[in-house]
Amino acid sequence: MTVLTWSEDRVEQLKKLWESGLSASQIAAELGNVTRNAVIGKVHRLGLSGRAKSPTSAAPRQRKPRPAQQMVRVSRPVSRGNTALAHAFDVELEPDPIAFDNVVPMNQRRSLLELNEATCHWPVGDPSSPEFFFCGGKALAGLPYCAHHSRVAYQPAGDRRRQPAKPSAR
Repeated sequence: MTVLTWSEDRVEQLKKLWESGLSASQIAAELGNVTRNAVIGKVHRLGLSGRAKSPTSAAPRQRKPRPAQQMVRVSRPVSRGNTALAHAFDVELEPDPIAFDNVVPMNQRRSLLELNEATCHWPVGDPSSPEFFFCGGKALAGLPYCAHHSRVAYQPAGDRRRQPAKPSAR
């Protein structure tokens, strides 16, 4: 392994290349027998922070237009608890979450091993408890939750911000 030291000539050449706006990789290639990281380290040790701005780097880069098939628009519900989610996924509504008793029927409950694409993956209870289970209801197409749990899980950001903070018990 050959260890090269930074001679005065190489340091001067490095300074000139750095001030002219070349990248560390370009400078390493120009100097030869030195890595990009070695150039960055030497620039840092020399305190060469200011660089001449090239006119191309100051101008913002133009983005390439993406083909339309790569962009997918997803409709979102307007407010929590309304029919927008049901219309978006073409399903019948379950009872309103406020009126919903949050009791999952025994025959609907699932363990982790019993879950599949058609069942609701909403966890209920403490995972370390033997009474822990998943909802197991009929999942909406393309989603891991049933209609009720989807309304709970996918709230629009505006609705979450408008909800008043729950008073803390003192």
